[in-house]
Amino acid sequence: MSAEATEQTANHSPLPTVETARKLGLLPEEYDRICTILGRKPNFTELSIFSVMWSEHCSYKNSIVWLKTLPRDSDRMLAKAGEENAGLVDIGDGLACSFKIESHNHPSAIEPYQGAATGVGGINRDIFTMGARPIAQLNSLRFGNLSLPKTRRLLKGVVKGIGDYGNAFGIPTVGGEVYFDDCYNVNPLVNAFSAGIVEVGMVAKAIAYGVGNPVFIVGSATGKDGIHGATFASEDISDKSTEKLPAVQVGDPFMEKLLLEATLEVIATGQVIGIQDMGAAGIICSTSEMSAKGEHGMDIDLDRVPTRQPNMEPFEILLSESQERMLVVIEKGKEDVIRGIFEKWDLNCEQIGTVTDTGRLKFYRYGELVADVPADDLVLGGGAPQYHRECREPAYYQEFKRFNIEDVQDVQAGELKAVADHLLTHPNICSRRWVYEQYDSMVGTANRSTNAPSDAAVVSVKGTDKSIVITVDCNSRYVNADPEEGCAIAVAEAARNIVCTGGEPLAITNCLNFGNPYVPEVYWQFVGAIKGMKKACEKFATPVTGGNVSFYNQSSDEGPVFPTPTIGMLGLMENPENRMTLAFGQEGDALYLVGQSNNDIASSEYLYSYRGVKASPAPAFDLEEEFAVQQVVKDLITRKLIASCHDLSDGGLFVALAESAMAGQLGFSVQTDPAFRKDAFLFGESQSRVLVSVRTERQAEFEAFLGSTGAAFSRLGEVTSGDFRVDGETLGNVAEAKGLYDNSLAKLVE
Repeated sequence: MSAEATEQTANHSPLPTVETARKLGLLPEEYDRICTILGRKPNFTELSIFSVMWSEHCSYKNSIVWLKTLPRDSDRMLAKAGEENAGLVDIGDGLACSFKIESHNHPSAIEPYQGAATGVGGINRDIFTMGARPIAQLNSLRFGNLSLPKTRRLLKGVVKGIGDYGNAFGIPTVGGEVYFDDCYNVNPLVNAFSAGIVEVGMVAKAIAYGVGNPVFIVGSATGKDGIHGATFASEDISDKSTEKLPAVQVGDPFMEKLLLEATLEVIATGQVIGIQDMGAAGIICSTSEMSAKGEHGMDIDLDRVPTRQPNMEPFEILLSESQERMLVVIEKGKEDVIRGIFEKWDLNCEQIGTVTDTGRLKFYRYGELVADVPADDLVLGGGAPQYHRECREPAYYQEFKRFNIEDVQDVQAGELKAVADHLLTHPNICSRRWVYEQYDSMVGTANRSTNAPSDAAVVSVKGTDKSIVITVDCNSRYVNADPEEGCAIAVAEAARNIVCTGGEPLAITNCLNFGNPYVPEVYWQFVGAIKGMKKACEKFATPVTGGNVSFYNQSSDEGPVFPTPTIGMLGLMENPENRMTLAFGQEGDALYLVGQSNNDIASSEYLYSYRGVKASPAPAFDLEEEFAVQQVVKDLITRKLIASCHDLSDGGLFVALAESAMAGQLGFSVQTDPAFRKDAFLFGESQSRVLVSVRTERQAEFEAFLGSTGAAFSRLGEVTSGDFRVDGETLGNVAEAKGLYDNSLAKLVE
């Protein structure tokens, strides 16, 4: 068919204009570039294809130049960032862990239940399309002020969506984080993490090659939900966003469970050439990315795609983000193999096309060619545009740096109890029991963390003594105060959590949540965060396996959310005897602080919410000091010199003491160091500090070892039967503290 004829096939309507392109989220210069690539003007179907594939959500056009600077390799890496559906790390014994984190922010802002549920479904499909069976999930959630009815509605919907989908799918949710701040009032953040295990020789690839090999669509039928979802995720939230409800997908966890089993079974046949989840941008994304990677093309007959609505337009079929679907390329002549497996699981399995050697994607509807586009020009790393955007340091940055601790009154006599109660009941610190009780944390019986709380989740690897150790971390207040230091702290805290649990950090995945990249101050935050992530990952030897960039998390009324580069980190515990809990073990154990305290309250929850001071820099942090402390803690654990271990983070030393005491149903008696302000010592959040308890009979050996390392440490006090005492003042007891800590969130939500 001639180029002129192709132009007129889509709906037999006039060709779209640059104004049409603008409405689809494309820039005028991008429209011109499309015309150059095609050698003609695109029809509407083709323009729609480019609009989703060149959206920020799919192409990373405003972020890829900086993402490429991140470390991506190590001796354990089996798939580098961007190569496959998810990261893949060798954990020994012929096994690998596939893991990834992604956002579902915009859909969750509009329809929280389905937005969150389909986020869980999508991230798990990324894992099992690698041939890995998911074994654990985490999530990182951000919401606005809990006094607002909208915030409570979003929180309830998101948590129920995650719980209903994950519980029905049968994968345990083993941990996560939930934070609240006014900056998320309009635009919540919903980041979903999944990890799975696969035999190294059974890994499936997201690739298409072999002329004549059949292309199958499997799983659910295709409907009109999620059309232009990738474009929707690449624009600001506004009061008109609810009009785009069809851009929110609808999930079915029972269908996903069937798809999981069928997918793993068909991969095990060895007949699969390539397989990819249909997530953002649906069929067009899977066909283009698999073809481009294999340097091949495809001819696709859209008439053969199972649909839920009659008379769907070509662009609707191509762009639909209906859930629980896969694209599979199988060896020619093995069609009956895949059909038999999917028929057994009662799932759709239709051959919709074949692999070609043209490098082009040709889509047909009712016998007509409705789109003809080059695969490589659509995708990240191929012809998709890449931009360096303008950076400008925001005015607030220097203002925050002018913070002087002397301008804030230290806690006064008799005030400690008020601060303690404030922190234990604050939604950013108190127990998330109201959330996690809605999740099944024990399905599959792999979770080793439920009855032994620790800083990171520990999940056993079936058939071995080893466990994966996983966590998600980011204090966005720190990142907002100083993007580079704040993001480095996020990586460091993730590593510290894994180390304090008895694991060895291996690699990270990231979910980079920022505002509009065309705003220079927002892009400055993004660039700074990448720089901080780079230096921290290089120091901890934790390469970036991939992840997700989510821009446009802002509204016209309230501006951008805090920059929130969520870090999902994978660690490994080879020896189960190294499993470390944060709970105090017994009365009389000595309490020590490993690491150096500072006269610092910057960006702490105490300063921000109790004192009401919003403008301060990131807390004190030194990357070399952090690394040294973590190495010492690893040795303390392997030498069996400590009975419990808990990193200091939100709420500082007091909250760490309280959490460890409550977990062990015990108390503590400690003395503050007069060299520091009392608020800084107890509630400051300076980094690189760890609270440990030591059995009486191991104290001398503990102190001698730390003395030999040169590490900073100090004796704090001892574990007691139940009271919380600081400098002789009783701040309550374990029962009172648990009553405040465990029930506050439920009261705020209801």
